[in-house]
Amino acid sequence: MSMLTDILGPFGFVIIAGGLGLVLIAVAAGMFLLQPADPLKKLQAASAATSTTGRENRLRADSGTDKLEKFSHFLEPQDEEEFSSIRLKLIQAGYRSRNAVRWYFFAQMVLGLGALGLGLLYAFMASAQETLQPKEMVMYALLPAVVGYMAPRYWVNKRQEERQKSILEGFPDALDMMLVCVEAGQSMDQSIIRVARESRDGYPALSEEFEIVAHEMKAGKDKAVVLRDLSERAGVPDISSFVTVLIQSATFGTPITDALRVYAEEMRDKRVMRAEEKANTLPTKMTLATMGLTVPPLILILIGPSIYGIVEMFEKMK
Repeated sequence: MSMLTDILGPFGFVIIAGGLGLVLIAVAAGMFLLQPADPLKKLQAASAATSTTGRENRLRADSGTDKLEKFSHFLEPQDEEEFSSIRLKLIQAGYRSRNAVRWYFFAQMVLGLGALGLGLLYAFMASAQETLQPKEMVMYALLPAVVGYMAPRYWVNKRQEERQKSILEGFPDALDMMLVCVEAGQSMDQSIIRVARESRDGYPALSEEFEIVAHEMKAGKDKAVVLRDLSERAGVPDISSFVTVLIQSATFGTPITDALRVYAEEMRDKRVMRAEEKANTLPTKMTLATMGLTVPPLILILIGPSIYGIVEMFEKMK
């Protein structure tokens, strides 16, 4: 015990216990993940399942995602509101799998514990070479754990922002194309399918959302519900306003062509306003960059000789 205290400081026993705990957790998790499925449960599931075609069986295969099913009680939040909020954030980031929430918390747990283990290892190696304060050892251990735990959240937030930005940039062009299709005599469903196909290369996120809308409408889902789901999945105010316009047009019997034409004009005006806002902020950014890059060298050129002369004068006085 005294040797541990000399090497690792007052928290030596805690560090060793934490490292052993991490090893035991990793071993237990590996045993659970690699545990073969119960044959009796397989037989019961096969007996209860209805007869399906081979293609349906392939579509329903989980390709190993059921390995985390046994950990769902602590990998998923029990609060329904919190679960729905995280699920919506992952959908808006482009992760639509039904196990996305589970994998999200699994990534947080694995990265957090892995970073904690690396931090403990680094603290142990650093303490063997030099004497570290207990606060420094705790910081070396906990700081990587916090970074590892927050990394998935940062990644999802970044993906969500990028995806919403992509949808926002492509929506005015998609709306103009939809207006052209409707004016050419196509129905709203056909125009959505056409827009989804044409915008697949330029704006894949927006194309994916329109494809989901088209498939849900083909399946017979209520159009108002489908449009509201689109607004919720996208998380973009312009999409929400567009959905409101379409629902109100269908409710009050307004021609969809007129509604699309008016809203398309508004979207074009908004796009011009966004471009003007960026152009107005450009002089300020250029001024700050210019001042930061030109003023220090200019001051050095103007004041440098005077400072050099003053230093020489003081040296001569000595």
